[in-house]
Amino acid sequence: MGKKDPRVDKYIATAPDFARPILSHIRNLIHTADPEIEESLKWSCPHFVHNGIVCGMAAFKNHCGLNFWRGKLILGDNDQKEGMGHFGKITQLSDLPKDHQLIRYIKRAVRLNQDGIKGPSKRKSTVTKEVVIPDYFGAALKKNKKALSTFENFSSSHKKEYIEWITEAKREETRQKRINTAIEWLSEGKARNWRYERC
Repeated sequence: MGKKDPRVDKYIATAPDFARPILSHIRNLIHTADPEIEESLKWSCPHFVHNGIVCGMAAFKNHCGLNFWRGKLILGDNDQKEGMGHFGKITQLSDLPKDHQLIRYIKRAVRLNQDGIKGPSKRKSTVTKEVVIPDYFGAALKKNKKALSTFENFSSSHKKEYIEWITEAKREETRQKRINTAIEWLSEGKARNWRYERC
């Protein structure tokens, strides 16, 4: 028999108003799909477990996210870039797949865990790509010792996240605004996606 966790009740109760019905709906569908599933709080967010993690959900300031542990095996390449999770930024119930489809995804995720099927292993590259810092960003970093120190101590992937965010700006005004924000966050020791790190 499955088990509900009172910490998940509290998480939903303290979520933003728009998020509560979304989180409650997802939770109900998960228990409908698998009555033996157990709840837990991992990385400060609700997760659902049956022979391993099946999925997790989270509420942010303006959207919710739903993430399957073995998403590629369940959903194929349905991998959204905006927001955390496989369905992008969920701001209302209609942003979710139809109930019967979501239940099918959940059952597939549970079956993968029961069968001991793991996701495809990622081959690690032995070559470390050098991160190229644009001159204008390098100049801004040199003006703030804390930001520069944080940036220099980051992994290549963390550096790349900042650089891509800044260089993808289409307008000069947007780029400058992103540089200012990046310097502020770096001086506080924050990675580009620091808002999502707890989940």
